[in-house]
Amino acid sequence: MARVAFIGLGNMGGPMAANLIKAGHELHVFDLSEEALTSLEALGAIRSASANEAAQSVDFVVTMLPAGKHVESVYLGDGGLLAQLDSSTTAIDCSTIDAETARKVVEAAADAGIGFMDCPVSGGVAAAAAGTLAFMCGGPESVFPRVKELLAGMGAKIFHAGPAGAGQVAKGCNNMLLAVHMIGTCEALEMGVRNGLDPAVLSEIMLASSGRNWSLEVYNPYPDVMPNAPASKGYKPGFMVDLMVKDLGLAAQIADLSGVDNAMGKLAKALFEQHQADGNGRRDFSSILERLA
Repeated sequence: MARVAFIGLGNMGGPMAANLIKAGHELHVFDLSEEALTSLEALGAIRSASANEAAQSVDFVVTMLPAGKHVESVYLGDGGLLAQLDSSTTAIDCSTIDAETARKVVEAAADAGIGFMDCPVSGGVAAAAAGTLAFMCGGPESVFPRVKELLAGMGAKIFHAGPAGAGQVAKGCNNMLLAVHMIGTCEALEMGVRNGLDPAVLSEIMLASSGRNWSLEVYNPYPDVMPNAPASKGYKPGFMVDLMVKDLGLAAQIADLSGVDNAMGKLAKALFEQHQADGNGRRDFSSILERLA
């Protein structure tokens, strides 16, 4: 088993780190939250006073951080990790950030002789806890087999999307589409309900027809249709509106830099921003259904 530094123990990072412990890895953890450190320590992790301390003499570094500026600071800032690591360590950033920063860090790591991949995740908190995340990996093909072996302890589907930054581009494309079909699913269900249809029956009809999509299949946004979905638990996340707005902003950057007129993505971004402004930022993103009330 590997010696792993895990930096960033938030809603996603915490359960991901816990699964690495369950898989038998020696985990050295760092986070600014004392509660998060104590929780992982109780599972057998070794707490560290800093990111640099956690990453001393490890086989892997895994980071799960809020934004590109944090990733860049941890790896490339004064005394950052890339100045400390050597070719015996492989670094994996699972944060969802802008593709430009991901490319910058991966390429700097390559120049330093360190294997590095950007590997954002899909699946939300439930999949993080269950160890069934999907990983979208960008970076050198030669590094991927080693990265895949470690990620298997946290996920069920692991893809090599392409070169540096490709993981972030794949994540942006995926979450833009997720936002679009969630809004469309909410509108279709509300149309049916206001015309006397049972939302559960309408959901079954659409699941058996051409309107079938992930939001209907595993994350139904209408309350009491799917018992384990956030909609049936007061829209407790799940995947917060705040995070969807962040991801739609990143997707918009990708579209703009690529010259793609992503009209549906822009509309989804505007609708989720309004929903966020109405005080729903920390609720599950499927609560966008209430915009129709």
